[in-house]
Amino acid sequence: MRQWTIDAFASGPFKGNPACVVEPFDAWPSDVWMQALAAENNQAETAFLLKTSDPARFGLRWFTPAREAPLCGHATLASAHALFLEMGVDVPLLTFDTLSGPLTVRRDGEGLEMDFPADPPRQTSVPEGLAAALGVEPVEVWAGAYLIAVLQDEATVRGLTPDLSALRGIAGEATDGAGQTVVVAQADAGQPYRVVSRFFAPAAGIPEDPATGSAHCILMPLYGDKLDETVLKFHQAYPGRGGDLECENRGARVLLRGRGFTVAESRLRVEPA
Repeated sequence: MRQWTIDAFASGPFKGNPACVVEPFDAWPSDVWMQALAAENNQAETAFLLKTSDPARFGLRWFTPAREAPLCGHATLASAHALFLEMGVDVPLLTFDTLSGPLTVRRDGEGLEMDFPADPPRQTSVPEGLAAALGVEPVEVWAGAYLIAVLQDEATVRGLTPDLSALRGIAGEATDGAGQTVVVAQADAGQPYRVVSRFFAPAAGIPEDPATGSAHCILMPLYGDKLDETVLKFHQAYPGRGGDLECENRGARVLLRGRGFTVAESRLRVEPA
């Protein structure tokens, strides 16, 4: 079977967030086999696709090196990129059946536009140990699927060196469990984006994620309200890479826009179990 490594939410190759995408299956392999391949790939996510009777519809599951993910933006974008550009699927709209319900992706100029569920956060108190783990006192803390720690400015976000072992056990009111924290601030004046963030997910086997679509399902409702905007550009400031997204608030949904770049094609020599 073929597998592609695709940089998603990227401004070019070796930017954004790499995801592995495996050629679609006729039937799901075992969960153990998919988890083992994801651990072998050691990317933030490996995406697995399932054929259906509809050429525009696929099952989609995502695995980190440590567990199955309930929602993943960059590996969904990478999956659509692989289907459109590597496998030649010629349809106006792709639909993926996932643990988070149906997700659709369409072409958007040189990039792709994804329709995802919004996750408007609620403001919470600062969880015990969070400031010490981050090494800075948050201005505010919000919770959706992940903890959202609002910091003072872009420089603080970029300069953060958190204690990942301490962060791993902190959940607060995040619905997806402990050890997944976004740090975020408004961008400096003059930047081509309005909001800058980073995402640490040691409990999912991802010390720091380069570009996280699911986090922006939380950040777009939050900063759409803060900045009174329906469309915003975001930059995820992973050191040395960086991811770029344009997001649009659609009430119960968020549109996520970005580009993908194929950087490798490989052939698996192990049979699905």
